[in-house]
Amino acid sequence: MKPILAIPAISLLVHRAWSRKSLTPLGLITAALTAVAHAVHPWSAPFSLLVAFYIGGTKATKVKHDIKASKTLSATGSGGGDSQRNHIQVLANSIVATVLIMWHTWILKGSGEGFDGFSFGRVTPLADVVMVGIVANYAAVAADTYSSELGILSKSPPRLITSLSLRVVPPGTNGGVTATGLQAGVLGAFTVAVTSAVLLPFRLPGSDDGLYVKERLVWILAVTGWGALGSVLDSVLGGLLQASVVDKRTGKVVEGTGGKKVLVHPSSSLPGGTSEASSGLQGSSDNLRLRQTETVANTAALRGSRVTQSSVGASPGREHDEEHESRRVESGRDWLDNNGVNVLMAGLMSLGGMGTASLLWM
Repeated sequence: MKPILAIPAISLLVHRAWSRKSLTPLGLITAALTAVAHAVHPWSAPFSLLVAFYIGGTKATKVKHDIKASKTLSATGSGGGDSQRNHIQVLANSIVATVLIMWHTWILKGSGEGFDGFSFGRVTPLADVVMVGIVANYAAVAADTYSSELGILSKSPPRLITSLSLRVVPPGTNGGVTATGLQAGVLGAFTVAVTSAVLLPFRLPGSDDGLYVKERLVWILAVTGWGALGSVLDSVLGGLLQASVVDKRTGKVVEGTGGKKVLVHPSSSLPGGTSEASSGLQGSSDNLRLRQTETVANTAALRGSRVTQSSVGASPGREHDEEHESRRVESGRDWLDNNGVNVLMAGLMSLGGMGTASLLWM
């Protein structure tokens, strides 16, 4: 991307994030460095994909903010509206694409001036395969963002995709899907598909027509479908590998700050009050510290308070201390936080897209 375009574009993108206070200071620095890594690529498509994802994601977040705040809780006990995103959340959605973009830039520079376009593997198969991975990443993370942010607008309750009975779960549960969320995921993938189809420099050997309408339409359909599949994969991974914690008093899902794990621990009846110690914890001062930071997952308490049925179901699972425990696990294993699930999904979808393209072109 030419510096005369990249510098003002990056400046505008960073200023927008700063003025809207959508990122923490470290998140803002990370986003700026990520944008630079995208802009050093000789094509404008990679940077444009980042912009399309960021703008679309923030718009989707703004649409559902008030509704989500009424249906979920934050780890601090307030409404579940989104706070500023940190550097980990920025990297969770972009690190896979950033690595692939730097790799693709190196490939293009090493190939000389003989080729500077995308040819569906007909001229430079490796370069085209890597570009597929880049687009697949953004199609998948955009679909996941739209699905999770707009899916909560659904009038019908979500159903757990990892449950054989597809049981009803509270809004915001990891692995909970709705028809509205799936449709929103398709829309998110479609925005990335169209952006890439318009801005990728298609170059097919033996043809002077630079439009390639048929190829672009096929590309849009393929990328949209792959991105939508990524949204479903994220739901499956989240339902299996990420613990969804519910506040027992309200029945609402508790969301961790910055996409981190939600601590399950004894809670006092008054906000900020001193918690009574239980046999699985070290003492009241440690409990208060853990409750305020929400950065450490108490595995012992998590196992002891696990409930295998829905919050509206009748099967309570194993016995736990009703007096001291205010949260319980609705579903999932406490293996990854939300950021970990996002990176895993993005990596699998990028590798899967590259693998499929390799079978077709190499």
